[in-house]
Amino acid sequence: MTESYVKKLAAILLDAITDKDPLVQEQVCGALCALGEAAPEEALGACEEYLRQHEKLAHPYRTMILRAVEVLVSSHIGELDKAEARAVTLLASSEMTRAKELVCDWQRAASDVLVAVGKRFVSTVMEELLSKFQPGALPHCSVVQTLANLAASNVFGMVPFLTSILSTMLPMLGMAKHDAMRVAFCCALQHFSESILEYLADLDQAPDPTVRKDTFAADMLSAYDILFNHWLQSREAKLRLAVVEALGPMSHLLPGEKLEEQLPKLLPGVLALYKKHAETFHVSKSLGQILEAAVSVGSRTLEPQLDSLLAALHAQICVPVESSSPLVVSNQKEVLRCFTVLARCAPDRLLAFLLPKLDTSGERTRLGTLQVVRHVINSAASQMEVKKPFILSSMRLPLLDTNPKVKRAVVQVISAMAHHGYLEQPGGEAMVEYIVQQCALPPETEKLGPDSEDLTADSVRAISISTLYLVSTTVDRMSDVLWPYLLAFLTPVRFTGALTPLCRSLVHLAQKRQEVGAEAFLVPSNSNVALPSPYAVTTRLLTVASQPYVGDGRGAASLRLLNALHRSIHPLLGQRWATTVPPLLEHLDEFTEETLSQKEWEERLLAFLRDTLAVVSDNTWICQLSLEMCKQLPCYSGLPQEKNFLYKCVGTALGAASSKDVVRKQLRELLEAAGHQEEAEREGLACCFGICAISHLDDVLAQLGDFMKSDVFRKSTGIFNIFKERSENELEKLKGTAILCYGHVAARAPRELVLPKVESDLLPNMFRYFSTKVLGIKVETKDPALKLCLVQSVCMASQAICSSAQAGSFHFSRKPELVAQMMEFIKAEPQDSLRSPIRKKAMLACTYLVSLEPALEEQMRADLTRRCLHSVLSVLPNPEGECDHQESLYLDTMRALEDLLTSLLQRDMTPQGLQIMVEHLSPWIKSPRGHERARALGLSACLLRYFLDHLRVGALVPFHNLGLLIGLFSPRCADLWPATRREAVSCVRTLLYLQLSYDGFARDYRDDVVERLLTLKDGLVHPDPDVLFHTCYSIGQIIAKRLPPEQLISLLLTMFEGLGDPDKNCSRAATVMINCLLKERGNGLLEKVPELVTVLRSKLPDTREEAILQAAQHSVYLLASQHCAAVVASLLGSPLPFDSHTCTLWRALAVEPGLTTQVLGLLLDKMSKDVPFKETRTFLLSSSPGREATLLPLAATCALYEVMSTPASGPAVLGLYPQLFAALLQRVSCTVGVTLPRTLQAKERRSTASAPAPRTLEPCSSAVEALQAMLLRGGSQDVVQCMELEGGWQLLRTSAGHEEGVARLASAMAKFAGPRLPLVMAALVGTQGSTYEIQRVTSTGFLAELLNSNVVNDLMLLESLLDNLAARQKDPCASVRRLVLRGLANIASGSPDKVQAHGPQLLTAVLGGLDDRDDPHNLVALEAMVGLARLLDLMEPQDLHPVLPHVAIRIRPFFDSEKMELRSASIRLFGHLNKACHGGGCEDVFLEQVVGGLVPLLLHLQDPQAAVSSACRFALCMSGPNLKCEELAAALQKHLREGRGLHFGEFLNCACKLLMHHLPDLLGRLVSTSLFYFKSSWEDIRAAAPMLTGFLVLHAEAEHWPQVDLEPLTAALQLLLKDPAPLVRVKAAETLGRLGKFA
Repeated sequence: MTESYVKKLAAILLDAITDKDPLVQEQVCGALCALGEAAPEEALGACEEYLRQHEKLAHPYRTMILRAVEVLVSSHIGELDKAEARAVTLLASSEMTRAKELVCDWQRAASDVLVAVGKRFVSTVMEELLSKFQPGALPHCSVVQTLANLAASNVFGMVPFLTSILSTMLPMLGMAKHDAMRVAFCCALQHFSESILEYLADLDQAPDPTVRKDTFAADMLSAYDILFNHWLQSREAKLRLAVVEALGPMSHLLPGEKLEEQLPKLLPGVLALYKKHAETFHVSKSLGQILEAAVSVGSRTLEPQLDSLLAALHAQICVPVESSSPLVVSNQKEVLRCFTVLARCAPDRLLAFLLPKLDTSGERTRLGTLQVVRHVINSAASQMEVKKPFILSSMRLPLLDTNPKVKRAVVQVISAMAHHGYLEQPGGEAMVEYIVQQCALPPETEKLGPDSEDLTADSVRAISISTLYLVSTTVDRMSDVLWPYLLAFLTPVRFTGALTPLCRSLVHLAQKRQEVGAEAFLVPSNSNVALPSPYAVTTRLLTVASQPYVGDGRGAASLRLLNALHRSIHPLLGQRWATTVPPLLEHLDEFTEETLSQKEWEERLLAFLRDTLAVVSDNTWICQLSLEMCKQLPCYSGLPQEKNFLYKCVGTALGAASSKDVVRKQLRELLEAAGHQEEAEREGLACCFGICAISHLDDVLAQLGDFMKSDVFRKSTGIFNIFKERSENELEKLKGTAILCYGHVAARAPRELVLPKVESDLLPNMFRYFSTKVLGIKVETKDPALKLCLVQSVCMASQAICSSAQAGSFHFSRKPELVAQMMEFIKAEPQDSLRSPIRKKAMLACTYLVSLEPALEEQMRADLTRRCLHSVLSVLPNPEGECDHQESLYLDTMRALEDLLTSLLQRDMTPQGLQIMVEHLSPWIKSPRGHERARALGLSACLLRYFLDHLRVGALVPFHNLGLLIGLFSPRCADLWPATRREAVSCVRTLLYLQLSYDGFARDYRDDVVERLLTLKDGLVHPDPDVLFHTCYSIGQIIAKRLPPEQLISLLLTMFEGLGDPDKNCSRAATVMINCLLKERGNGLLEKVPELVTVLRSKLPDTREEAILQAAQHSVYLLASQHCAAVVASLLGSPLPFDSHTCTLWRALAVEPGLTTQVLGLLLDKMSKDVPFKETRTFLLSSSPGREATLLPLAATCALYEVMSTPASGPAVLGLYPQLFAALLQRVSCTVGVTLPRTLQAKERRSTASAPAPRTLEPCSSAVEALQAMLLRGGSQDVVQCMELEGGWQLLRTSAGHEEGVARLASAMAKFAGPRLPLVMAALVGTQGSTYEIQRVTSTGFLAELLNSNVVNDLMLLESLLDNLAARQKDPCASVRRLVLRGLANIASGSPDKVQAHGPQLLTAVLGGLDDRDDPHNLVALEAMVGLARLLDLMEPQDLHPVLPHVAIRIRPFFDSEKMELRSASIRLFGHLNKACHGGGCEDVFLEQVVGGLVPLLLHLQDPQAAVSSACRFALCMSGPNLKCEELAAALQKHLREGRGLHFGEFLNCACKLLMHHLPDLLGRLVSTSLFYFKSSWEDIRAAAPMLTGFLVLHAEAEHWPQVDLEPLTAALQLLLKDPAPLVRVKAAETLGRLGKFA
């Protein structure tokens, strides 16, 4: 290929550079670079020539070309000769200086070309640049910029030129008047200086090692003079920044004495820029370089400048850092670098300036100062070593700052101090304490204002915790500082929030000390710090562990520390705690804060404490521990839960103490010091006394008695009783504490010791505290808290008595008095709401009291029952959204009521006793308020279950009131409240089992009939009333089966009373159950059936009672049993649509199978005789005739549905199954798209507007519903369900989906109703000659789908079905012919073993379908292709091989069809044809077809339709073996396997590479075929076609290039560059770039 071809390609690409799409432009550049890979000089020449010939080309496009040139030069710099380099240099130089004004992108691109050339041909470039850099005249701005960039990119090449460049440049500086020019000179001087410094740093590798810094000193000094004295004063900010950027590196090249001389002016000049610029990064960077240069020459003039330097730098460091501004962050780094330089050269002056700044109160100042202090501590450690005391003392005021940001900065400074040994100095303890204080911060105090930065992730508390742990675990020198000092922070309350991190750090420190040895580990007693005692540590850690998940899991942390300190706490505890602490930790790991049982956890901790005390077994130690616990009680005033637990610990410790004096003393002090006003503290103190009473009952009672006699209980008698009210209030709280103490003592003390003291000591003292006497009259308190204390204590005392082993023989004489008192409390509570747990506790107390002797009198039992029921059941239900506390209280109160009623029933476990309890509940069961009925039924169910579970029948005795009770509960099965219904069923079920028990059956006997009640509960909650009352009917049946004969009268009488129930649902349920129990008798027949039917229809709308409706239905049944035709004809004359009463009468005809069969036969006859529709023109302007349904078939269809919707019609439907199915299916088909007559349309609209009809009258929908009802009654429920799940019924109703709906129906029938198919098929075959085309389509579609199932083979229907379908191949309807082909193909899945036997017949039919010329839309051909694809794998090879080429040729035009279905089917069939050739010896014959289809298949992988793309994957995978290339076949399988994501470019590259390697002779044919697709209507395929061509060309070897006709290919690609789709243009440009290899 001649050189002119590359130029031609380049010219085509260059013409496309003006494309409007940026991606296309980028690709054109890439293609030019690709051309350059093959022929760089030609490509560069073409670009150069294009630019020279197109002088008027706009600069954005010139820029793109120059970018391509720069890439070419950079990539092939080693291949360029000097001449080409010079040509490129001249071109770039010309482009760069063409425009006098600044055009940044264009000139930068040209400059980049020069820099790229200069990396190798620096002399050539410099020659050109210097030609435009002449003395006496200002150069182009870009020339100077290029010199600067060249110096940065080629240091060793440029530095030798810098002497002459600088000598030429220096005079120009004074000539530069424009700021842009001056900026360029500054940039050049900056890069020159940096290059010189880099050159000198690597002098051993430099080409000229004799270069010295002083060589440039004079020039730099001259330049410095102009930049600093003249340009730095400019008003242009950009120029000032450029100057200061240059001054930084230039300062290193100035002579030392001159730099020393200039510093007094230079530094103030630079510092002044801080005030002029918002972005100060470059100023700070340059300042740092100047300071380094000054320090390197040992400057003495720096010291006078320190104050101004420090002030300016400090002001910069105090600027707030915004994370979104990287320059501000970088500026701070540079400022800190300056501080480092100053810290190393003048540490005293630096600290003298910084440390006083810490005393200022400004946030910014303090933050900045702390940041500098931290930085110099880390970066100038050696200089700061002797300054540690001063730095520590200066932190005094920052430690007091409350600003969160300052706190965080202080913590960071302290962290730096810890790493450098500051905290070991005097004053270091204050730093540690500060860290601990920050660890104790509550999270809510760290929230900042809306304008403050978010400190959530880096909060003061979080960073303090992290710092404390890191310092204690990673800084070894801190161990002696922190241990044992951190122990002092465990007990003070203000450090509670820091307990978790403290414990973790202390555990680590303790373990480290333990590794050293026992002596080092023990807490030193002679420490200068006031450390807590072992008792204080134990108390503190155990108490906070009671709330284990608070404070980031302080429970586990405190227990671990307690275990680690075991030697210091007591020598005997180590071995024991090693086995008891780990289970506690494991328990915490198993639960979360939400799932942990607080009560169980506290019990575990108390058990741990008891075990510890037992191991120690030292009374002195135990007494000291209990004393410390008492001392710490005031510390938990604001923490009621912890304080409550600590009280329990005190009780446990006192219980283990053997010194009674100590126990009494501490109990007395506890009573005197407790905060009786707080409920939680009263409860905790009472628990303490109760636990202590386990071991010291007499001492506890004695102290309580002394407390009651003390002055504490005497009212204040101040002047005029000013403090009377306050004294009475305090007195009430004291009494409450005492009463609770007695209750807990009774509950916890040993039962054998408590029983003798209950009536003599405990209860009298409780009531003595509760009531007082005024003028000899007993006055009870009204304080609800004191009431609650008394009730709770009575409850605990009663429970203690009941749980005692002597409870059965204990005679509780004060029982009636206590019950009466509890009833008074209950009576005093508000009846409509729950405000306190008083009534719950009172009922619990009564529950325990009832079971004790002596028994309550009958009247008191009745009063107690009524009072408690009224107190709880009348409470109004909680409103929506009520708090959980109220709901929980109500549920607990209901449970207490259940327990009380159960306890009362237990005293009289007889039918009479049960009847009495139910009588108390009866008014509530019939209450007009739903919530009262629901609660009463729930209680009734509970009582009945208890009665059944505890029933003991000694002899076969009758349950005489069963009927009365069932009559009360059973109608409630239809209550308006679903909860009430369920409870009513439970009551009925329990009553029936009670009867069985009285009949002698075992208690665990389960009766199948009664158990059915459980399954009926779901029906009771159904919203449909029919379902509800049908369930009630079933319940009545169950009752009828198990009710004894003698109970029937009482049950019916009770139910009749229920007919007047205010709840209409319950009265209707009563009628249903009555009708179930009573068997009605028939009456005689009426003479005139039509008249009777008419009268019944007219009367039914006025009837509201269910009993009359049932009677009317039965009457119709009797009439029809003798006059079936007359009744059917009369009912068919009813107006359409049938109203609900007419539908009810139709359903009444399905009671008896014989009658139902007659009715169905008559209706089938009526439906089939008349024409299904009549043609009419819908509106006058319509061109196509509409269809209106005829009335008689429509009425018969609706009647069929009503009859067959009745369950009793099942046997009759089974008998007529085939006829019904065929007739209704054909009815559905001929009503698709059929409308109602206009009269009915208007009537239906009116009825829908007033009261919607139960069913639609739409003809097709009514036929579908009738078919559904027929299948359901015919035992084919699975068919209906399957169709419903697959949407088949909806498809049947629509013209578009009717065929698919028929197919799904056939499939469902074959799957679930196989035995019925022979007769159904016979009935349908008779309809295939129908004059209605749609009926032929429907029957053919149904029969065709049957062949998709093996059931036709099992039923020996295959042959007849094939013959029947074959006979329809010439049907004039294309849809019928298409469905015939589908049916024949279905044999492949239904009866695959029969395909070979019928192979020739099937193949002939399918090939005929491919050649069908009477189908303009090719739908028959489509079906033929789909069917043949299914059959191919099952046919005999000798039948297939002769026709394979013919089929491939016939389907090839469909590959590019506009219809997705045809493309997909033909391509997939092509894949199957390939598969059929595998190993069959026909590969050679079929190879030509494979090759011909290769390009379409590859390109259609990018088809916009996923189905076509998937078909191509399959076809290509199947084609691989026929190409006789194993590697290619493997690659196709790898990339195209189903389910794998396809990277099209990667795959196409791989496929083309293998094709060109193994089948190179196909190059020309493949390329020419792909040209056809350059004009495809699909954008993705148009883009894929040049992509394919490009990859083929890319991998083709040189000897095969002649196969490609480049002229048409190039022309086609050139045309694609103008395609409207950018993606196509991109791919065309990419391929043009690859054609360069032909050069």
